[in-house]
Amino acid sequence: MKTKNKVLEQVKASRKQSREEELKTHGKAINYRKIVESKKVYNRKKNKADADEALPYFFLPSPIGEGIKG
Repeated sequence: MKTKNKVLEQVKASRKQSREEELKTHGKAINYRKIVESKKVYNRKKNKADADEALPYFFLPSPIGEGIKG
């Protein structure tokens, strides 16, 4: 068990040192796991979704018996 604890302590110390160096070089914490998309990039899918929210669907109910006759 002691060898496992030593390895964990070394990993934790390494992570802590890496984090401190990152804060010194960048001045803030850097997130490596989540990709942040630029707000300036054109995204057609998102733009279309925003437009749909602004224009709600509105259907008038048709009176009974005045439907399409085939």
